[in-house]
Amino acid sequence: MHGLLRHLESVGFEGAPRVLGVDERGREILSWVPGEAAHRPLPGYAVTEESLVGVAELLRGYHEAVSSYEPPVGAPWDTAASNLDGEPELIGHCDVTPENVVFRERRPAALIDFDLARPTTRLYDVVTALRHWAPIADPADRDSLLYSADVGARMRVFCDAYGLERDSRGEVLVASRVRFERSYEAMRMRADRIGGGWARIWHGGAGARIRRAQDWLERHWDELDAHLR
Repeated sequence: MHGLLRHLESVGFEGAPRVLGVDERGREILSWVPGEAAHRPLPGYAVTEESLVGVAELLRGYHEAVSSYEPPVGAPWDTAASNLDGEPELIGHCDVTPENVVFRERRPAALIDFDLARPTTRLYDVVTALRHWAPIADPADRDSLLYSADVGARMRVFCDAYGLERDSRGEVLVASRVRFERSYEAMRMRADRIGGGWARIWHGGAGARIRRAQDWLERHWDELDAHLR
């Protein structure tokens, strides 16, 4: 992970913390990223179309910066995490939630919390971001400001701003379906085997929220697909 962050610094990507070292107790020291993360309940500026565009552009900028990173052979990435099929294209962030996006002057400026970064595809990172920012979720589980959101329209705005190619847009919903199923199994496994925070998240209803999101996606498939074409 430190190698990844150092690479981002070396190529001039400003939207990530810097590695400062490790202290005498073995704790990693990262630079402070000025700004405010979009904690819930979400502030109004975090749900605007401008912010949606900003997150998509930030993710695309990260992908362009990380595409030249060559991780060391045998690097211990989290292979138990969910993923899509196919060869990895880059090291994805894989957790672009509102809590992990830092805003400055009400604009998305940086990504934090790279703990789940791993070899994956660009599409996986896109559908993960859409899960939280469109959001692909049952209205009962959305932030109140996004309860009545036009999810299909927001997905289109995000994909346009990211520059997702036409062929890939046709795969967004299928990839989201696969991601939901694999995320459910991965989180349940982590809760059972690792416990701690993973168990708290799982027993706090994470699995049920994923299942509700899956059902919502299936019910609104044609509507969402029409926006992406």
